[in-house]
Amino acid sequence: MKLKIKKGDEVVVIAGKNRGARGRVLMVQPSAMRILVEGVNIRKKAMRPSPKYPNGGIVEMEGPIHYSNVQLADKVDSSTRRTSSKPAAKPAAKAAKSKAKAKAESEE
Repeated sequence: MKLKIKKGDEVVVIAGKNRGARGRVLMVQPSAMRILVEGVNIRKKAMRPSPKYPNGGIVEMEGPIHYSNVQLADKVDSSTRRTSSKPAAKPAAKAAKSKAKAKAESEE
């Protein structure tokens, strides 16, 4: 399945323990449907001494999260305000109702 989220995109986490966190996509794994987001899902890993980690020890690093738990940040920014679920009355219908009401009152 082709993922719409690409490396370098800014995303917002919408589910899980890091809900609301915002970060940049560091890596995409389309076969596993997972992405790596900067500063999200921090894991501690015990590392042996190596050229990259000369002293070894416990290192904090990001873990991948499922792509369904994130949303592109521009979609979240554009839809931050909720709208009423009740449909708005059409102005023409509203005007016709008020005219009918005024006519009924004048006849009485």
